[in-house]
Parts: sequence; structure tokens; C-alpha cells
Amino acid sequence: MKAVNLLPEKHRPRQPTGGRQGSSYFVLGALGLVLVGVLVYVLTLNSINSARTEVGKAQAETQSLQAEAQQLGPYGDFAKIKQQRVASVKQLAQGRFDWELLVRELAHVLPADVWLTQADAADNPQDAQGIAAGSGAHSTTSGGSTPVMGIQGCATSQSEVAVTLVRLRELQGVSDVQLSHSTRGGDQSSGGGSTSSAGPTSSGDCGATHGQPNYSFQLNVTFDQQAAGSGQSAAVPASLGGGQ
Repeated sequence: MKAVNLLPEKHRPRQPTGGRQGSSYFVLGALGLVLVGVLVYVLTLNSINSARTEVGKAQAETQSLQAEAQQLGPYGDFAKIKQQRVASVKQLAQGRFDWELLVRELAHVLPADVWLTQADAADNPQDAQGIAAGSGAHSTTSGGSTPVMGIQGCATSQSEVAVTLVRLRELQGVSDVQLSHSTRGGDQSSGGGSTSSAGPTSSGDCGATHGQPNYSFQLNVTFDQQAAGSGQSAAVPASLGGGQ
């Protein structure tokens, strides 16, 4: 007996006919592509969010570091000021003339029969020119920081004045020694055994030795510019010269 299906055609179960065999694969492929697209989108979105998080952290760290730098700014300014002050002190120290060494040398090089009544010194051009003008000598300064010392003193004889000139040239850093005048007490002019390029001093300035009037002299000692900035101390010259 043959079975008869009494259900209407639209309600009958469908039987595979093989006519649409590849359509399911297309559907599966489309679903796969959608899944891959969603996965790529999710991964890209996660990467963007991670990058935004990193950017936010970097900005917060930058603001924190800037705030810290502002707090530490005064310390940096203090360090800069310290460096500037140290450089200024070094510059001043390098340009300082060793007057203490000069005084010690003077005490050694002056002859026994010569003594000083006045000594003026300067380590800048304006004061140095003033000393030179006041002593009557022609200054050899040329606008640089050339130290100059003006000396007034007394000697028992003219030869002692000459010895003093020779010995002063042996001082550390001396470039020139200029005699302004050397005048015997009682002389009223440049004659009578005296050498003068300025007015003589009064007869009672230096007194007399063994009944003979002493000589008053005035001179300028000019130093090298390098001597002012060397900052080095040297020993007193061992050989003084001058015949004594």
C-alpha cells in the first residue's frame, strides 16, 4: 500500500533537492566576514582607548613635573646666582694686585740710607694717572689696568737715590721706574748736584746727616698688566744690584 501525505504542500516538510546546495556556504562566509569585522573593530577600539589612556597619563605626568619644576625654580635660580657670584669673585681675584708682596719687597730692596716719607698706589687707570700727575712724572699707562705706585723719600746722597732706582726695577712685575726729581736740602734749583724735573721740596723735609743735608726724591713705579692678573706670589729678588 502506498502512503499518501494528506498535508497541504506548504505545510509539508521540505526535502533537500540539491538545487540550492551552495547557498549555505555563502551565508556562513558572510557571517564569518561580519565576525572578523566586529573583531577588528573591537581590537581597534581597544587600542584607541589604550592610547587615549596613555596620553592622559602622560599629560597628567607632564603637569605634575611642570608643577614640581616650578616649585624647584628658585633653587635653580639660586644655583645660577651662585655660579655668577663665583665667576665674579674669580675674576676679581685674578685681577687683584699683590700689594702685600710689594710692601715686603720694598722693605728688602731699599738701601739702608734711604727711607720713604710717602707711598701711593693704584690699580686702575684713573687713580694711576692721578698719582703720576701728582708726582710730576709722565705716566706710561695706556688706559689698561696698569698698577702704578708713587714714592716720595729721602736719601743721604745722590748715589743712594740711583741705587734705589736700580733696586726698584728688581721688584716683581715692574716694567718701568721714572724719577720725578732728586733735590738736596737747601738747593733752590735743579743745579748743585741735583736732578730735577719738578719743583724742589723745602730744605727741612729730609733733614741732615753728619751735618750734610739729605736728598729728597720722588719717583713712579709702573707694573706690567700681567702682574696685576697673575695672582701669583714670587720670592723677593735674591740679587738686588746697584753696587751694594
